[in-house]
Amino acid sequence: MRKNRLVTIIAQDPSIRIQGKILTAKVSIPEENLLPGPRGHRIHVVDYDSTTKTFYQPSLISDHDPFISASNAQLLNNPAFHAQNVYAIITRTLGCFESALGRRIPWSFGGHQIKVAPHAFSDVNAFYSRKSEALLFGYFPSRNKGKQVFTCLSHDVIVHETTHALLDGIRPRLTDPSAPDQAAFHEGFADIISLLSVFSLPEIVDVALDRKPHQGRWQLRKSLLLAIAKEIGQEIHESPARALRQPALLHPFRIWRQQQEFLIPHRRGEILVSAFLQAFLKSWEQRVQNLSGIRNHFPQRNRVIEEGASIASLFLTSFIRSLDYLPPVNLLFEDVLTALLTAHYESFPQDPPLLVRHSLREGFKAFGIYPVLFPESREPGLQPVFQKDLDYSSTHFESMQKNREEVHRFLWQNRQALNLHEHSHLQVDSVNPMVRPGSDGFTRQEIVAVYVESLAVQAGELFWFQPQIPKPTEMPDTLTVNLTGGGTLIFNEHGKVKYHIRSPLTEPSRQRLILSYLWKTGHYSA
Repeated sequence: MRKNRLVTIIAQDPSIRIQGKILTAKVSIPEENLLPGPRGHRIHVVDYDSTTKTFYQPSLISDHDPFISASNAQLLNNPAFHAQNVYAIITRTLGCFESALGRRIPWSFGGHQIKVAPHAFSDVNAFYSRKSEALLFGYFPSRNKGKQVFTCLSHDVIVHETTHALLDGIRPRLTDPSAPDQAAFHEGFADIISLLSVFSLPEIVDVALDRKPHQGRWQLRKSLLLAIAKEIGQEIHESPARALRQPALLHPFRIWRQQQEFLIPHRRGEILVSAFLQAFLKSWEQRVQNLSGIRNHFPQRNRVIEEGASIASLFLTSFIRSLDYLPPVNLLFEDVLTALLTAHYESFPQDPPLLVRHSLREGFKAFGIYPVLFPESREPGLQPVFQKDLDYSSTHFESMQKNREEVHRFLWQNRQALNLHEHSHLQVDSVNPMVRPGSDGFTRQEIVAVYVESLAVQAGELFWFQPQIPKPTEMPDTLTVNLTGGGTLIFNEHGKVKYHIRSPLTEPSRQRLILSYLWKTGHYSA
């Protein structure tokens, strides 16, 4: 049986304090044979500061946590704690993904260990770098003279950047040039995981909730904790009420696609985050109301806290699982909602009393985002179960569970039934087993296989290739345009295709949108 150890982390960031004390939490992470750094089998903390040319002494996480009762000064100024904080939060985030998806998650760069630099440079920044195989956290001087703000002490920032790295390992083509929704999804997804990761800690929900109910109701929506990077935002904006991003304060509206500011990935990602938060908060409020009805009195504060953390964990798992129900390229927000509804249905076909799927539809609808509608779906907004007859005679299911060549053979054998383009270059990107508990209590084993189609066409030939995909007016006829499409196949435990989730190479509306956007933004410029 796997052993765990409890370690102390900063629950949100150093700006969140209770009676002047930085709010911390104890989280459980897998116990492993660590080397100094800490350095484990997936994460290697290398504490080198490139600005001051300083290499900090590698630290080690032991069974006895020296920071259980640490003072604010120790938490803020001890590099050993900073190393422990990033290692524990990254490990916890990785564990959430692997538990939700039912498999090990690779890093996109091929190595087994991602490097983590808690004090990488002096700058108001933190980022994931595939090229450097690293998560790099900056620091900068605070407005309070003599103090430093460390991004490696912000739970939001650490989870956000870790999520970028994990998403890059699961779906590496989502960083390819495409429609603006795709880049925005990367940012919005990372923000949502950050918020839910924080809210799954009861210590944080306790702080987020009012000390006393207002006019007989708990005010769940008006909290600075429903924001990203509070301390950093407060420093940048020189205001205690400002965070770096506050999607919960974004009032629902439907004309954001026509506004220039929402072409910026972080800003556009806030639409996705805000729509998701609408659903999360609605489900939480509904559960609180149900508690009131069951008990015939106003629910106690500790029950509201417990339900908030529980619902955050449920939404966190569903959102991570939705990655397996996305097309691999040319992503739109409509695909995200459809995948989320389908992932939740797979775990909860009857939808529990929280009415999660209804809340999700309503939350996204407020921003004019609707799921892809299939007439054969069992429920509005779900991916339909695949019904076509396919040829399984030339493939071996056991081999197909782990061999990309076997899946490629299956695709080639069934290219007409699966509507693959006859002239495209076909590549299977990944094949992964998926082990999850079914709604009947039994473990379900399925396979997730991802393939991509690509085709290079001269702009002047686009009309003959697909009349409904015209080239932009000023684009030269001789310019080579790279069209991509692809799909995700879910094979059930009997080796039959259960879902075929596609972004077709020849889909006119999607390809027109991508081509126009990439031309306008200079992707095809010399």
